[in-house]
Amino acid sequence: MPDRRNIYFFHNKSKEMLNQANSLYKLASDYNFKVVQNYREANIIVSVGDDGTFLQAVRKTGFRDDCLYAGVSTTGSLNMYCDFHLDDTNKMIEAMTNEQIEVRRYPTIQVSLDGQPPFYCLNEMSLRSSIIKTFVLDVFIDDLHFETFRGDGMVVSTPTGSTAYNKSVNGAVVDPLLPCFQISELASLNNNTYRTLGSSFILSGNKKLTLKIVQDGNDYPTIGMDNEAMSIRHINEITVQLSDKKIKTVKLKDNSFWEKVKRTFL
Repeated sequence: MPDRRNIYFFHNKSKEMLNQANSLYKLASDYNFKVVQNYREANIIVSVGDDGTFLQAVRKTGFRDDCLYAGVSTTGSLNMYCDFHLDDTNKMIEAMTNEQIEVRRYPTIQVSLDGQPPFYCLNEMSLRSSIIKTFVLDVFIDDLHFETFRGDGMVVSTPTGSTAYNKSVNGAVVDPLLPCFQISELASLNNNTYRTLGSSFILSGNKKLTLKIVQDGNDYPTIGMDNEAMSIRHINEITVQLSDKKIKTVKLKDNSFWEKVKRTFL
């Protein structure tokens, strides 16, 4: 990474974690990287923890598409976003010193609530009732009224997020090279009054999904943005589109998306 020398480490500040991260600070210094305290000055951002830490690192640093993100696992296992074990310094050194390093680009979605400036998600946006009651959504694809949904909620996932919440509700796992996003239902009701597709569906990157909440007393939904929850009152309309922002990560040998899927689930 000859043109990327400013590195920012994202992790919690517990004593145990600081002790674990010290080896990374020293390794960066030994190879002439400058450790910065402000992520805005960095062109490499390294999360230290697990996949949840990686998602937080991307969110807390503003979904930057002008820097490189990397995930270091402290849990003893590698998952979808952590490419390095904390004690596997040889692989880190190889990545740090490789002048021809390849970059993997993960797509994101942008989510707008009632026309406000968008939020971004690397994994998914989930919409669920905050009380024990189903709620109703009118679902539009572009200007087409597609269906009226009644149930516990919906999950809208990116291709990389297709392996997370989406997979747990029987959504498909999607190759991140495909510019698209996926919509999966949470416990939909299908009867003579309400009828939905009853399965996940995938939209191309130039489509817009609009969810209009039918106000019937449950107007306090919980919205999940990756691994953060937001309780927002009186939302009428949620729009979701594929974003132009892409999160760049290191592409390592023998570590493709499908190899990650295999090691995580098979």
